[in-house]
Amino acid sequence: MKGLLLNAKENRTPLLIVYMNDQGVITERFITVKDFNDDYIKAYCHWKKQYRTFKRSNILSIGPVRRHRVGA
Repeated sequence: MKGLLLNAKENRTPLLIVYMNDQGVITERFITVKDFNDDYIKAYCHWKKQYRTFKRSNILSIGPVRRHRVGA
């Protein structure tokens, strides 16, 4: 995960995460990483339009945003 986060931060590549908060609510987030350490990720959430801090231990899935092509 560290390499993915470092690449996303350096290249400003958005990521899609599946996140479970401390109450057990699972959400999907579209983020741009601003900073991270071993415990937390600070990122801009494009869907909430706010900066958020995510616990790395609460991330269920993380990956690059896949763009779908339309047409032939």
